[in-house]
Amino acid sequence: MPSLILSPRDLEFLLHEWLDVETLTKRPRYAEHSRETFDAVLELAEQIATEHFAPHNRKADENEPHLVDGKVQLVPEVAAALKVFADAGMNAAPLPEELGGLQLPAAVNQAVHVWFQAANIGTSAYPFLTMANANLLVAHGTPEQVATYVPPMAEGRWFGTMALSEPQAGSSLADITTRAVPQDDGSYRLTGNKMWISGGDHELTENIVHLVLAKVPGGPAGVKGISLFVVPKFLVNDDGSLGERNDVVLAGLNHKMGYRGTTNTLLNFGEGVHTPGGQAGAVGFLVGELHRGLSYMFHMMNEARIGVGMGATGLGYTGYLHAVDYARTRTQGRALAGKDPAAPPVPIVEHADVRRMLLAAKSYVEGGLALGLYCARLVDEERTAETEEERARAHLLLETLTPIAKSWPSQWCLAANDLAIQVHGGYGYTRDYPVEQFYRDNRLNPIHEGTHGIQALDLLGRKVVMNGGAGLAALGEAIGATTQRAAGTQWADLAETLDDLVQRLGAVTATLWADGDPEVALANASVYLEAAGHVVVGWLWLEQALTTEGRDGDFYDGKRQAARYFQRWELPKVGPQLALLASLDGTVRTMRSDWF
Repeated sequence: MPSLILSPRDLEFLLHEWLDVETLTKRPRYAEHSRETFDAVLELAEQIATEHFAPHNRKADENEPHLVDGKVQLVPEVAAALKVFADAGMNAAPLPEELGGLQLPAAVNQAVHVWFQAANIGTSAYPFLTMANANLLVAHGTPEQVATYVPPMAEGRWFGTMALSEPQAGSSLADITTRAVPQDDGSYRLTGNKMWISGGDHELTENIVHLVLAKVPGGPAGVKGISLFVVPKFLVNDDGSLGERNDVVLAGLNHKMGYRGTTNTLLNFGEGVHTPGGQAGAVGFLVGELHRGLSYMFHMMNEARIGVGMGATGLGYTGYLHAVDYARTRTQGRALAGKDPAAPPVPIVEHADVRRMLLAAKSYVEGGLALGLYCARLVDEERTAETEEERARAHLLLETLTPIAKSWPSQWCLAANDLAIQVHGGYGYTRDYPVEQFYRDNRLNPIHEGTHGIQALDLLGRKVVMNGGAGLAALGEAIGATTQRAAGTQWADLAETLDDLVQRLGAVTATLWADGDPEVALANASVYLEAAGHVVVGWLWLEQALTTEGRDGDFYDGKRQAARYFQRWELPKVGPQLALLASLDGTVRTMRSDWF
């Protein structure tokens, strides 16, 4: 029976037929790999996700984390699955070989991890955060910090978190109040609170490595005064063994509509419950330089944002596959042309409106998967391309695409989950079928790691205008290279549509910023994000369509039909959005709070 978690065939198409990841093995960083090693780890990921992650997805949802005698309790299957994950080397997959990693290309690693996100988003969140934590330390930590914290995380013995938000500050990191006071021994003592910390406390591992944003007294105001600290739950002795309990205390668990298998916490730092060395305050160690913490944390946040987009895609994808399976097996009604009321009912996939819903969902989830894997491929280019110019171009394009890669799947793959419920009809919103849980789990993704609105501000307020508009220009050049390849093919009309939309997107960007007033430019930024996101995914559907040229079979026909759907049903939505933006409409901006 085909997998209802993901499509191995689609991953094969995207990785090998489109992105041609095997060519990466010609580069020194990935020279030890081959097509065979890539396929082997993908097959192993499918097996572990199917046998160890998916089976307890519902159980973890129905039995969310709770406290017993001050300790977090989870269903035992979570720890068992994560042990299998770690024993297979999955925690270490993206890390360098010298740190015990498999040194997989980012594109392959992203494809590996989406198996676990689609199978069980709650359980997969723990290693997802841990890998991002380790990658940040490898990039910005001292050799001692890397040696102390990264190998245990790579082995799955310790997990990691990111601790940014605070109850009073939310996403406004300039307003955080957690303090870090320097000590004579070079360490710092932290006091404060952190809210919405996924994986912030549990008994799954020996230790938890928190990466915490805090301000050192006397530093600059706002975000320029933020520093980054590594704060372990248990202090680490010189020989790597665990020492005293650090002054990091679980103050409470947050209870969410989805992602219930992941602990989500309020943490108190330095409240005196534990006093390492007889002194109150959580012991932390500075990562990098003072007051540069936010730039370091963006290394983890940007990785997490692309990962969130992939998680949204995985949830949308599994919901779509379940809906297709249901539509093929559920019989109801008869063909419109049928005249015999005694004829047997037909599978609901035979009804045009059900095919419409499934085709829409297919265009969203396969488009989202292409977007996430393309961004991961850019990471590989940024790391290993032959010339500095190529690496810089990949970095610029990745920077520009990151808010889209986070938010577009979070919006449209959630829409795919909504459609999956609709395809199931009355059964869709019952717990008899898993599609209602997929929707609840996915509803978190438009919020965490920066809301839809924050990604919109990032795209329009920073990414497309940075360096004199270099980010938008790089995106336009990449899309233009594809549309030129489409000339003379059956996809020339889609290419012309994209060329027109890219030109209009550039003109609208200039119009929005013409007066240099951010209130005017950014008031409707979410509309800009949605329009730009559809243009980008339309481009990636053109890329996929061109890859199918000369290839026959149901799989390729399905790809071509989804590309046509996106061209004819989705891209027409962009024109009115761009027209609205170009009008500089002030309806939202001039609304007053008293009028609600």
